[in-house]
Amino acid sequence: MQSFKTFLLVLLTAIATNIHAASNTPANVPPSVVFETSQGHFTVALYPEKAPKTVANFLQYVKDGFYENTIFHRVINRFMIQGGGFERDLTEKNTRAPIVSESNNGLLNELGAIAMARTADPDSATAQFFVNLADNQFLNYASPDPELIGYCVFGKVTSGLEVVQKIGLVQTTFVGRNADVPVKAITIKSVKLLPAPAK
Repeated sequence: MQSFKTFLLVLLTAIATNIHAASNTPANVPPSVVFETSQGHFTVALYPEKAPKTVANFLQYVKDGFYENTIFHRVINRFMIQGGGFERDLTEKNTRAPIVSESNNGLLNELGAIAMARTADPDSATAQFFVNLADNQFLNYASPDPELIGYCVFGKVTSGLEVVQKIGLVQTTFVGRNADVPVKAITIKSVKLLPAPAK
């Protein structure tokens, strides 16, 4: 009987240890990507639990190498930097079909947040994104009205925000019909998914 009690105690201890270990595993750590740019690198944590379709769409472009050698083609200091769609000569890249907006997910267009760029159509986002350089409350979801639906945030800069802010300070100009284009091209050399932390 004593040996059975000892066995039961060991078993319960092992179970408790495993539960504690599980609670400390990085299972809830969001996936992250690193942007390598001509101005330095920054890391973005993605939130698939909040914007599953948007994150899946973005990661597919990452996997395909779509963002390699694209540029930040629109830069407005104290507002945002936008990229992910144009090559250095401002040729727009072909994309997959647009995705449905997930802007009503509780995430805010605040400093460092990354969101999908789009046209006036809320469901027109494809590959382009922007990183907020300020708390841009007017870009947040307010209602289903197309004019108030906002822009879908799907991640946030977790390191290298100073690089993003440095990009925001570059001199810009008009190139054809395009405004706020950096005078010296800011290249996205690559965007890569970081390995998941070991459990």
